[in-house]
Amino acid sequence: MKKIIILAFCFVFAFSMLMFIPNAGIKTEETSAIVLKQGNTGSTVKLMQQKLKNWGYYTGAVDGIFGAKTKAAVIYFQKKNGLTADGIAGPKTLAAMGIVATADTSSASTNYSNNDVTLLARLIYGEARGESYVGQVAVGAVVMNRIKSASFPNTMSGVIYQRNAFTAVNDGQINLTPNATAKKAAQDAMNGWDPTYGAIYYYNPKIATSSWIFSRQTTIVIGNHIFAK
Repeated sequence: MKKIIILAFCFVFAFSMLMFIPNAGIKTEETSAIVLKQGNTGSTVKLMQQKLKNWGYYTGAVDGIFGAKTKAAVIYFQKKNGLTADGIAGPKTLAAMGIVATADTSSASTNYSNNDVTLLARLIYGEARGESYVGQVAVGAVVMNRIKSASFPNTMSGVIYQRNAFTAVNDGQINLTPNATAKKAAQDAMNGWDPTYGAIYYYNPKIATSSWIFSRQTTIVIGNHIFAK
């Protein structure tokens, strides 16, 4: 009987000590997905490949295996988006792709109608048709970030038509017919690509007159626009 009690005590003690060792003997996708590099596998790699493929950076298989082709696509994406082009998808690169690096990573909600896509494309065309493609996606991303924010309406039309929110609505350019580039930029923004790192504002410093907007925290500058939180 004593022997059984002693063995039970040893087992409980060993288990309790193991609980104090962070991630002891455990390797999960959540802990390794914070930085993705060649050799990694998993659903987050697969999501990244799908996004890169959708945007024309990647032509390989969407198989969740971070191989040489995936690395080349990451480098291509990083160069185009002003990131360190090392082929390693760290927090900044993943954020630019609209990916939250956890084991539960999933793509952005696609519960939007064709009217929503068209409306966002019209806003992008009215606000940023003279900007680079990334700059156009960034404007769309601001709208998507506002939809997610508790400080703004939670619908596409609610955000876009909020009083004095966008110049293109005030001056009527929202009614122009968007081109194919604006439509593609709208779809990419709605699919989760966020080159702004979570910005909910943007402005052109050459024409902005509000002193308040200058006080906002800048996240990135793309073309003629400063993006901020």
